[in-house]
Amino acid sequence: MSHLSFLKESIRSIRTTGAVMRSSRWLVREMLEPIDFNKAKIIVELGAGSGAFTKELLSQMLPDTHLVSFEINPQFCKILRGAISDPRFILIEDSATTLPEHLKKLGFGQADYIISGIPFVTLPTVLVHQIVTTAHKSLHKNGLFIQFHYSSLIQKMYQEFFGNVEVRLVPLNIPPAFVMICQKN
Repeated sequence: MSHLSFLKESIRSIRTTGAVMRSSRWLVREMLEPIDFNKAKIIVELGAGSGAFTKELLSQMLPDTHLVSFEINPQFCKILRGAISDPRFILIEDSATTLPEHLKKLGFGQADYIISGIPFVTLPTVLVHQIVTTAHKSLHKNGLFIQFHYSSLIQKMYQEFFGNVEVRLVPLNIPPAFVMICQKN
């Protein structure tokens, strides 16, 4: 997907996309750095978008690891289906709130890692709490929930759900981004 196409689709659905620029390679690197790809068996991606994280996850995953990616935008789903033909990749065109049901249907149980680019600041607070609660419940003990934002003000919410939260600034992303790394205890 070109930058112009991404911009057009983002503007058309800004509330659920939350960005007008694709994630930079620096943001992708920082989001995936905490993942131990030698141990990960189930990775979940919330808000796959145009696949910036998806493609890099697949390039680093072991052959027996599965990537379950959630995306609600039909245009992004169409692009992902056309661009990725990897048997480890499972695209779910549904809300992140349905994560446990889909993991159960797939026979996967809980996830080792959940990465998310969902734009929580544009969503109703009730929905945000529902998604984060669902993600927390869907992680193995000591699993990581990794989310990026364009502000660090939301860090307090993650501390309420997960306890300690590591925050990393990615200044070279446009706009600069904050990666929140939350571990389930």
